[in-house]
Amino acid sequence: MLKDQVVRVVGAMSGTSLDGVDAAEIVTDGREHLEFGETTFRPYTDAQTAVLRAALGKWPEDDVSVAAELVETVHAQVLSGFSDAELIGFHGQTFAHDPKGRGTHQAGDGAVLAEVLGKPVVWDFRSADVQMGGEGAPLAPFYHFALAKKMQVDAPVAILNLGGVGNLTWIDPCMPLPESEGALLAFDTGPANAPINDLMQTRLRRAFDEDGAFGAKGVIDQGVVDQFLQQPFFFRMPPKSLDRDAFAGLSAAVENLSDEDAVATLTMACAASVAQGVQACPHAPERILVTGGGRRNPTLMRMLALVCDVPVGPIEHAGFDGDMLEAQAFAYLAVRVAKGLPTSAPATTGVGAAIGGGIISRPG
Repeated sequence: MLKDQVVRVVGAMSGTSLDGVDAAEIVTDGREHLEFGETTFRPYTDAQTAVLRAALGKWPEDDVSVAAELVETVHAQVLSGFSDAELIGFHGQTFAHDPKGRGTHQAGDGAVLAEVLGKPVVWDFRSADVQMGGEGAPLAPFYHFALAKKMQVDAPVAILNLGGVGNLTWIDPCMPLPESEGALLAFDTGPANAPINDLMQTRLRRAFDEDGAFGAKGVIDQGVVDQFLQQPFFFRMPPKSLDRDAFAGLSAAVENLSDEDAVATLTMACAASVAQGVQACPHAPERILVTGGGRRNPTLMRMLALVCDVPVGPIEHAGFDGDMLEAQAFAYLAVRVAKGLPTSAPATTGVGAAIGGGIISRPG
């Protein structure tokens, strides 16, 4: 692709919440030009979610072929609806993430999708970063930098994604490039929706705490939250990343609490870990813009506003779509990969130098 060419690209994201596939189209040059196109969401059925959940924690050498084929099939169905796209960014489904150990595992073969869809597919975004000593996550910060530029703000802001795991990007929009020293700091903050969703599913056969109702009724066990914050992860300097189930002990700690008290405690644990993360930022951000499913939980948003010493609000306040930000991010990164531009840097993943990840598979 030509260096300055603007590309119509669609990105697809299936996150650790296991709720379905987001797909979003953007028009971008992989730098500052950014226009938004069509979006769609395809939920997984209960049976499909069960297949994916059973594969969590497994690696390529384990038998995940059924789950991987499911990921490819559903993504192909979703992406086939974007006939005008010239390029596809395919994240795949994360089943395991251990960057300092076994690596990272996103299931789904982009080469298969390239053949099925008849278009070039950029995929396997994380492996190169991990191989170069990085955490392989989070990867959305370079896109967050582009959003901050589009906002035309002149003071640091933070974008907080609350999916299965929480991650925070601190952005200085006055810097020229996302890989510039001091432009970004990004890291996982701790568990977000995953332990809440798992508890709701296990105890009540519900997918999540709708409208934060259970968390609002419960009493927080502050002792559990305080003990949770003593985990070694919270004393590591960023960048740093987590696996979805890295804090299984937190779920175990609320086993004897009532449904409402357990959910309230897990919700505060998420908020408290974010507040601790904000303290690690170079300067206090002017505001925190929240994306991901967690922003739809009023109880969680109230707790964040209570414990974070900066204004907190949904990213829609800045004119962006909080449901589609991750899918848009991998569309944006796909263009950067195609153009040979970096997709991560020392301050976003801890990698030794700014590098570009991803594999490009072409049909035929």
